[in-house]
Amino acid sequence: MAYNDFSLAKVKNNFGLTLDESYNLFGDLLPVLPSTTLRTLLSDYIPLATSISTEKARSEFLIAPILAEVRRLLNNEVSLFCGNEFNVDAQRGLQGFCDYIISGSKEQLYINAPVAIIFEAKKEDIIGGLGQCVAAMVAAQLFNQNKGNEVERIYGSVTTGTTWKFLFLEGSIVYIDEIEYYIKEVDKIIGILLQPFETVLAAV
Repeated sequence: MAYNDFSLAKVKNNFGLTLDESYNLFGDLLPVLPSTTLRTLLSDYIPLATSISTEKARSEFLIAPILAEVRRLLNNEVSLFCGNEFNVDAQRGLQGFCDYIISGSKEQLYINAPVAIIFEAKKEDIIGGLGQCVAAMVAAQLFNQNKGNEVERIYGSVTTGTTWKFLFLEGSIVYIDEIEYYIKEVDKIIGILLQPFETVLAAV
């Protein structure tokens, strides 16, 4: 069993989680203007990625540039991983590959705690990716605990590149944003992705 074997119902039952879908989680968050470079890239890449319309194209042309922009805005004080194995507890199915991970550690050669954000890239099925994303978020919570470097929230996102659904895990409660964000709102998306790193941002 691995992350991609989990549905939302299965991850809820297996790990005793409570789901809360009743909030606009980031409604009061300030948007952050993207750089000219990112705006130029997206103006070229959005029509390309949506025309190719594969998960790989959306991931590489839309998701990766946005996440790289977040790392740049944090003065490279965080690490970004793409397609890495993240094996935490094989007996409970907390193993497999994560599309993207952002960690609060500067260590870029391997995944180190605290893992802060888990991303699941999908071609189109946002809701179908939630179980897989939450399973990896539970793994991140356990990973951070094992490393003695816990954070209050593990953030997650299931995204097609053009549509972004955000959630976070606090204790055993998974808060799933009732709002979906679209790539034309990239300033809001960046603002949300910077939220876990407010202390880092203050020092930049």
